[in-house]
Amino acid sequence: MTEEARTGGDNAISRRELLKRAGIGAGGLVVAGAFADPIWARPRSFDAGSTIKIGFVSPLSGPLGGFGEGDPYIIGLAKKGFAKGLTVGGTHHQVQIIGKDSQSSPATAARVAGQLIHNDGIDLMLTTSTPEVVNPVADACEAAGVPCVGTVDPWESFYFGRGAKPGGQNPFRFSFLFSFGTQQFADAYTHLWPQVKTNKHVGVMYPNDTDGNAFRSSLIPLLKKAGYKVFDPGGYQDGQTDYTSLIAFYKKHNCEIFHCAPIPPDFTTLWKQATQQGYTKMCKIAQLAKTGLFASQIAASGKQGPYLASGAYWSPAFPYSSPLTGLSSKRIGDGYTAKTGRQWNQSLGSSMSLFDVAEAVLKKSGNPKDKNAVAGAFKTLNVMTPSGRLHWGAGGKHNPVPPVVTTPIIGGQWVPAKGKFPLDFVLCEHSGDPNVPIQSRLKPYPG
Repeated sequence: MTEEARTGGDNAISRRELLKRAGIGAGGLVVAGAFADPIWARPRSFDAGSTIKIGFVSPLSGPLGGFGEGDPYIIGLAKKGFAKGLTVGGTHHQVQIIGKDSQSSPATAARVAGQLIHNDGIDLMLTTSTPEVVNPVADACEAAGVPCVGTVDPWESFYFGRGAKPGGQNPFRFSFLFSFGTQQFADAYTHLWPQVKTNKHVGVMYPNDTDGNAFRSSLIPLLKKAGYKVFDPGGYQDGQTDYTSLIAFYKKHNCEIFHCAPIPPDFTTLWKQATQQGYTKMCKIAQLAKTGLFASQIAASGKQGPYLASGAYWSPAFPYSSPLTGLSSKRIGDGYTAKTGRQWNQSLGSSMSLFDVAEAVLKKSGNPKDKNAVAGAFKTLNVMTPSGRLHWGAGGKHNPVPPVVTTPIIGGQWVPAKGKFPLDFVLCEHSGDPNVPIQSRLKPYPG
């Protein structure tokens, strides 16, 4: 995928300024949907107005780049899936996919979203991977009246982090999400952690950002309710380089369970210092969120990487397929390895699911060029994806607020593996979805 030229100065920025920047009609490089079908395979030619344009924003570079590692491959699969176009309401349309790199920056995410909306004239936006990407893209779409669906963004961060009030009316008309939330993390942890005997003292490391604040306000009470004693030294700023005081805090309170939600480089630095200062010898379960999702992130911890625990929002073991491509979860993972030589990445499944949702909602809308019709179709959309079944409007625990469908977190652990790759992620519980197979039991962190 072609990446845009990196721009500097994209640091802290207000929500108002994000929306302002989203409207700027700046130029940028685009990954366009060039279709390789021979002429005879195309039903007929179309003018530009009959082409459905789908925007896709994810982090291909920067500290969150691990999330977007597999997105060029998934976009390739989606292009093949849409190669013959899409018939909706008796009208046949070609489909163009335009991808953008957020560069792991909220400001850049808002800016490229604005380019897709105002320069490229997209009909539907897809976006993925953390509040730093999904939230500013969703805000830009909400302001412009363009339907948007995101994933891999804790739903509390997506909903409350963008200004919705607990118990209040849904303020969003055009932005939707399928993702996990703090309840899904709590379910996974409270089924995973009892597999190792501990004193139930949990030391948490949550940054002072949207994700960290969501964990602090929502997850900690759930862990306490389950009988865990939680020790929180308070928020810290991303990019911190000295974690001595935090490590001393965890050692002081004999925290045999450690839970964190940092950006990947911060965990690598923290865990190296924790090893040097003896905390890893005390820790029996090291549970990671936001980082530790991908093999490349675990490899950065070297010898301290094996037996780190994490969670999966998808793996090739998931028993679900993509309707758009006809590929099973296993074939998606195996195909990625065959194509790139890299180990499967759990964002493959969530990104593929975005395109399955796109196909389903565009068909359900009756008119994919009518943005209000597409947004309205989300309200009762029911579609199977590699992530499982997604059903907006079903109610109950899977629809905590109208724009959101919750998806499971499956608890597991990185273990040494034989074969091409030195580590593999095994699933150790399935409280979030009993259809997903359990592959192992959690083992204590060896220190």
